[in-house]
Amino acid sequence: MTEFTDMLSGYHRFRATGWERQRERWDSLKDGQSPKVMVIACSDSRVDPAQIFDTNPGEMFVVRNVAALVPPFETTPGRHGVSAALEFAVQVLKVSEIVVMGHGQCGGCHSALTQEMRDAPPGEGGFIASWINLLDNARVKVVARFGNDRGREAQRAMENEAVKVSLENLRTFPCIQEKEASGELRLIGSRFAISDGQLHVLDEASGEFVPA
Repeated sequence: MTEFTDMLSGYHRFRATGWERQRERWDSLKDGQSPKVMVIACSDSRVDPAQIFDTNPGEMFVVRNVAALVPPFETTPGRHGVSAALEFAVQVLKVSEIVVMGHGQCGGCHSALTQEMRDAPPGEGGFIASWINLLDNARVKVVARFGNDRGREAQRAMENEAVKVSLENLRTFPCIQEKEASGELRLIGSRFAISDGQLHVLDEASGEFVPA
């Protein structure tokens, strides 16, 4: 199990090797960033976008949270962390693509499907339950198809629906609507399968996820 002392050892290896090898790249980033892609991914430790897409520093603007979810556009008071990141990526960095990347064996999607945390108090699962209720309507679709089955196929369906929910909610943001309509911005849905390392990309015309 990796602990902070192990991480420090990794940092020193990075300084001695990776950072030196990419010194020119780091020098180019010291005054700012200009990524073309924003990735919205899950916080799960197994699905690091930089590793999965084999990218260099400065190439992706990344937001990670439970189940890779995007709340709909709203102006009510609150701590709008995802919305702030979206606004920065779209309006300041002017990214040309936003990729939503869900993944297999997602704990957040599993909890949304089973509702195992629905009545938990804050600090004991309640914050998670409040967050993943963004998937309540998606759950209705999955349950209508699979009934009481909570097996792998039902979970995969929930993971796929979660990606679609985030894409749908992205399109409630006026700045995204405008830029997608003008061709300045492209939205992409995907799911990474931990079990076999395969990335599946959403074909929005058919609603199906196909291997990349």
